[in-house]
Amino acid sequence: MKRLPAIFTLGDLYTTLGAHDVAAAVGLDLMALVVMRHARGDYGDLDSDDIAANTAAIADGERILSVYTAQGARFYVLTEADRSRTTVLLAEEY
Repeated sequence: MKRLPAIFTLGDLYTTLGAHDVAAAVGLDLMALVVMRHARGDYGDLDSDDIAANTAAIADGERILSVYTAQGARFYVLTEADRSRTTVLLAEEY
């Protein structure tokens, strides 16, 4: 299987305590989610308008959002506009 390169810089990686606890309870590796999907342009459960907004955000230096549903939990992944950090949080923590 060919590995795709990251299409933007993630910066420092963070997770909220809520996202960490839910991921641990269901056996989900959040950093793999971020590195293997978000950074490579697989934005999860976004519609075509939000995907287009992410494409523009990469070019314009704006915030990038991905949304993933796993084991009944909804996770948001946000990379800041300045690419200094990427944070994983639960949808209800947004």
